[in-house]
Amino acid sequence: MELNNLITKNKKKLKKRLGRGIGSTKGKTSGRGHKGQKSRSGVAIKSFEGGQMPLYRRLPKRGFNNFKKTEIAELNISKIQYFLEKKKLTPGNKLNLDLLKKSNLISKKYKKIKILGTGDVKSKLDVEVNYISKSAKEKIEKMGGKVLLINK
Repeated sequence: MELNNLITKNKKKLKKRLGRGIGSTKGKTSGRGHKGQKSRSGVAIKSFEGGQMPLYRRLPKRGFNNFKKTEIAELNISKIQYFLEKKKLTPGNKLNLDLLKKSNLISKKYKKIKILGTGDVKSKLDVEVNYISKSAKEKIEKMGGKVLLINK
């Protein structure tokens, strides 16, 4: 056994040193060819495919964001009753969008409110909303409450 016959497992491949003379095989132009955009430093031609139509232009556009869309908060009567039972709302107050936003029961992003008829209400409610379902309106008026529709 001699030193020149030993085999090491972690043999790292040395990086080729560019621009270090003709004998190094990567001298002078350092393998970049002559002139042109790609021979210069700091140039990256992203998504350029040699004149072929790039992938991002070949694929169809998808999706649509409607900038006129208004965010409508939808509340079921059961949810309103839950807020009343947990004392987050008081039955005497007129239930409207501003009250719900101030008490942090709905997000501030909502511009309109709609009440839906799932569940039952057990106390008198006065509501001021943009939209309301027929069943919800019947249930609120049955308990002696008032429904006021606002158009904003």
